[in-house]
Amino acid sequence: MVRSILLVGVGGQGTLLASKILTTGLMQAGYDVKMSEIHGMSQRGGSVSSQVRYGDKVESPVIEIGGADILVSFEKMEALRWLPYLNPKGKAVVNDFELPSAPILAGKSLYPKGVLDELRSKVAATVVDAAGIAKRLGNARSMNLVLFGALVAGMGLADIDWETVISENVKKETVEINLKAFREGMAQARG
Repeated sequence: MVRSILLVGVGGQGTLLASKILTTGLMQAGYDVKMSEIHGMSQRGGSVSSQVRYGDKVESPVIEIGGADILVSFEKMEALRWLPYLNPKGKAVVNDFELPSAPILAGKSLYPKGVLDELRSKVAATVVDAAGIAKRLGNARSMNLVLFGALVAGMGLADIDWETVISENVKKETVEINLKAFREGMAQARG
């Protein structure tokens, strides 16, 4: 059986690092893994997505509309934007975080109200205050590992040695804070 994970966010949120850690851990666990990334205008705060598919034999890295088993969104508006890609029986892990787009920052539009309510009305969603948790731990940039921990718990992948994979893929001086963030994310998803 092939499982599909769609990770989405805004440039600079660490979406691609989380995807790299996910892919590395799944490969080390013996899965066939395919990954595809779209950077878009990621350097300028644009949309970023990463598609990861794993299983015994994966033919393509591309997730079609309605094909993702889980959607991990690093910014809540991105969750709505990518929601059509989620399987109707799929789950979402959503960061309760707003990162206004350029038109919003320029005053040409407003950030929509009720994003989380709309998401919850359409899909089983685990909402995590990853930014708040990361700040409490001492490094706001570790919110990607909070979300990664929630993903691991949500997908039932806790039997992989993620802590070693994380330690090998983050800057040496951030290993401990990222491991704490990962553990907090797992705890949040478990309830």
